[in-house]
Amino acid sequence: MSKPRSLSLPPRTRAHRLETVRGGFAVLDTAPAAERRGTVLMLPGYTGSKEDFLALLGPLSEAGYRVVAVDGRGQNESYGPRGRAAYRRRALALDAVAQAVALRDGPVHLLGHSFGGLVARSAAVLAPRAFRSLTLLSSGPGRVARPQRVRIRALRAGHALLAKERVWRTTRWLDSRGEQPDEAVDTAELVGFLRRRWMLTKVAQLSGAGRLLLSDPDGPAELAGLALPVHLAYGSEEMVWPPGELAEVAARTGAHHTVVEGAGHSPNVSHPRELAERLTAFWERVDTAGDREEPVLRVSTAP
Repeated sequence: MSKPRSLSLPPRTRAHRLETVRGGFAVLDTAPAAERRGTVLMLPGYTGSKEDFLALLGPLSEAGYRVVAVDGRGQNESYGPRGRAAYRRRALALDAVAQAVALRDGPVHLLGHSFGGLVARSAAVLAPRAFRSLTLLSSGPGRVARPQRVRIRALRAGHALLAKERVWRTTRWLDSRGEQPDEAVDTAELVGFLRRRWMLTKVAQLSGAGRLLLSDPDGPAELAGLALPVHLAYGSEEMVWPPGELAEVAARTGAHHTVVEGAGHSPNVSHPRELAERLTAFWERVDTAGDREEPVLRVSTAP
């Protein structure tokens, strides 16, 4: 999971609920510092939340973007039902499309981190005219690397057998066994936040997201068939998806390709300024390539 290094809200940021045709979602909404150049919707990863993007909000706002980071259904401060069906790919993708429409800024740049990238890709396939571009941050088509599959299976089994607090303590112990490039200093404030986030996130969401990460057979074909600009960005020390496979996918699909040197699975935490520069350069390319006709967006409320 991503661990923010600070929980302070950047200037021009407000926390509120974004009301959509598919319900309300907790968001951090940062206004641009100057004339708005675009709007960005950010989806967090497995066991993550909107706070994973806190370090990116300021730099992107300074560059002229409205940035909205969201807790997905069942994540952290967003409501989620207990039923398994609520966390299928189509349901989560429909949520992302509804969020984009509710921002009322026309097609938005969509970014998904880790598991959020799987949801973002599905949303772009479902409703490509809702988005100006798609960025997969530390996220690839295809299932995660073998060590991560083992961890996900263990986590899902733990939730089936143990109390949530016991699983939390076990995962904290495992995470403390080795430091990664993105790791934050575990202050009392941060540990308290991480525990609250864990306890608020629905077990059904954790189980459903884990199941989707274990098998993604159509990922490469979906990515190759997308009718909008795609950006693959990740750290040179990425460990959830093999970096070599990500580079190969970028070359095969023609996606814009960014490697952040020295970063691990969360460049959004460890290298936010550099990442923001790479993101805005990509979005500028997309926007100067020619504006598309503003579409009328319609979203089904069916699961």
